[in-house]
Amino acid sequence: MSRTAVALTLAFALLRPHAVAAGQQRSTLPRVVTLADAIEEALQHNLALLAEKSNLSIAEASMITARTRPNPVISLGADQLDLLGTGFDSSNNGGPPEMAVRVDVPIERGGKRERRIELASFEKSLAEAQLADSIRSLRLDVTLACIDVLAARATRALLADNLRAFESLADINRARVVAGAIAPFESTRSEVAKLQFRSTVVRADLDLETATARLRALLGREPGTALEVAGDLSAFGKSVAPDLGSWQQLALASRPDLHALQLTEARTVADLRLQEAVGKIDYTVGAEYRRQQGIAGRSNSLGFFVSAPLPVFDRNQGAIARADAGREQVARQIAARRAQILSDVQTAYNEYVTSRGLVADIERDLIAPATSARDISAYTYRVGGSSLLELLDAERAFNDTMQSYLDAQASLRRAGTRLNAAVGLEVVK
Repeated sequence: MSRTAVALTLAFALLRPHAVAAGQQRSTLPRVVTLADAIEEALQHNLALLAEKSNLSIAEASMITARTRPNPVISLGADQLDLLGTGFDSSNNGGPPEMAVRVDVPIERGGKRERRIELASFEKSLAEAQLADSIRSLRLDVTLACIDVLAARATRALLADNLRAFESLADINRARVVAGAIAPFESTRSEVAKLQFRSTVVRADLDLETATARLRALLGREPGTALEVAGDLSAFGKSVAPDLGSWQQLALASRPDLHALQLTEARTVADLRLQEAVGKIDYTVGAEYRRQQGIAGRSNSLGFFVSAPLPVFDRNQGAIARADAGREQVARQIAARRAQILSDVQTAYNEYVTSRGLVADIERDLIAPATSARDISAYTYRVGGSSLLELLDAERAFNDTMQSYLDAQASLRRAGTRLNAAVGLEVVK
């Protein structure tokens, strides 16, 4: 076999287990998922969230680093060695050779280790809060994607039902033309109407596939995986009494992004304390053993040392000023985020109340008259009491009404989902 063939064989052998495992994973994924199932699957397999979870491991590593103490330093030395062959004797009085072993131990002052541990603890809590906010955003995105799939599927079903009605009408008109009951152009007009509805069904299929592809990506599934969403758009949030004031206060208490900023403020305070501690000088305490071995005899000696830098120029002023400025910046960010949260809840609340009222109005005032008008027009047309134009007008009015109803239901569910995300808790179900 050629080298290329051998390489391809080895590559196939190495990659085949991974391909089999991936295929088995795809085969175990359910085709039909509920909204809760979709959210849970996204929390387990969403690639962006998995990357965000890595920050927890990084924070754990920072905690390990913060707990460590400075390493002692050992020094080995040999001096005045007769390596050049001079020869140390009583006439030249050279040497004596010296060997030394020295150990220096840094002593941190100002509670630097405790300050590092405190800062690392806040960084870990901050990573957890940021992950919670990412989960909140992912829940919002997955829920909205599921609603888009349900809305696209409902629209597609409505258009498909209309298409079947016009296909039946076209078949009847062809038979009536053969029987001489209507003119041929009447059948042609019904065929054109059928083709128009067929094109709208094709566009609805494309919209459904687009919405499904977006949901598939959020769930971390591979392209082409079969996926359907169980449920419909009806019966959502109709029994919930909206309470704007309490929801705003609840949002201020539960939103993870605000909590993350509050932890960031605490982290900047801890960082300021650490930088102030770093500005305090550290000592280095050392001990040395030295041995001399010369012509006059041998000797052993001990030495002790203490060293410290002189804080004449660098007292960590820049880092202290940077940490203090960061604390002021985060305080302003917290104030801005609180205002943004209140605005988010207000906007989502207004959208929710408006959408709920619109759904109720359509259910009460439009659906029954539009359905009755369509059914009456279809019956009168079949018995020859009305024209095709009147039937098409009634059918379009019914379609517009039902499409408006579906859009209103989808808007209500989206508004409730955004309100839940704005509050940070599921207040509307």
